[in-house]
Amino acid sequence: MTFDLTKILRPHILNLVPYSSARDEYTGKEGIFLDANENPYQSVNGQHWNRYPDPYQWAIKQKLAPIKGVRPTQIFLGNGSDEPIDLLVRATCTPREDNMLLMPPTYGMYQVSADINDVPVIKVPLTSDFQIDTSKVLAALTPKTKIVWICSPNNPSGNLVQREAILEILNNFQGLVVVDEAYIDFASEPSFTQELDNYPNLIVLQTFSKAWGLASLRLGMCFASEEIIKVLNKIKPPYNLSGATQQLLFEALDYVETKKQLVNDILAEREHLRTNLADLPLVKKIYPSDSNFLLVEFDDASGVMQYLIDQKIIVRDRSKVILCDGCLRITVGTAEENKTLLETLKAFAIMA
Repeated sequence: MTFDLTKILRPHILNLVPYSSARDEYTGKEGIFLDANENPYQSVNGQHWNRYPDPYQWAIKQKLAPIKGVRPTQIFLGNGSDEPIDLLVRATCTPREDNMLLMPPTYGMYQVSADINDVPVIKVPLTSDFQIDTSKVLAALTPKTKIVWICSPNNPSGNLVQREAILEILNNFQGLVVVDEAYIDFASEPSFTQELDNYPNLIVLQTFSKAWGLASLRLGMCFASEEIIKVLNKIKPPYNLSGATQQLLFEALDYVETKKQLVNDILAEREHLRTNLADLPLVKKIYPSDSNFLLVEFDDASGVMQYLIDQKIIVRDRSKVILCDGCLRITVGTAEENKTLLETLKAFAIMA
């Protein structure tokens, strides 16, 4: 099916004149900078943060592109994945008129962004094994549907969504298909970034918060066609990533092998945790995981949750989420943290 971005965008976005920052008008690195009303002296703490940063983070994108197998112009960097999520909704969905489609249970920020922007949501639940019911999804789409959100590996279930189902939606929907791959580093299948040149309506989200261990920096990646990236750059805040954040990320990209080792360590601990949880009588089911967490069904989820909190062990209660009755989501910790968790659960089992 042919894809026309101009039919997806809100009309006023097409004609929007973006803010032009001083760093848009002059991109050189040398000179006497008297154009941006910055403090000409060093920062109050004596460091060099007195100048505005690159609004498009080109040094990072040049370094990141070969790591991800994409072109620098196919990358948008945001304040977490939440920023591109919100920008995509604002760029495409006219409030109370257009809609977007979610497949619960899924990441909660899609719904929050829809609510903030007053955009109706169509919900087509995943199947009992947390896969897409493609026939129901395609039947639910309307001429006013602008975005389909797919989280894979899914949160909170942890599993990869079947690739064929995602491709079927891409091939049969003329709106945007966003594949959120926050946990892709822990999965065995390749990223959908390799499909970007085949599907102009595909957008892939990733993050530095999980495998890279940079959650505090709040950095999200959005990969898409150059045409879509231009739109996001057009409507984002002028300096959406601070200079300090950019510097720390630029340095972190030198440690790709360290990141891979961290992932391997987490995967090993995930299997250790799974094996030992399965031996506990209070555990009813452990769902398959392609992520850095396990969705675990307990006989007494609320009791387990409260006991863990009392012991200052914090997991996520997902028992009220559709298809997740009696389930807690447990992030894989360090070997010592996982040992403490297991010992605490054994103590609860004895008491119960």
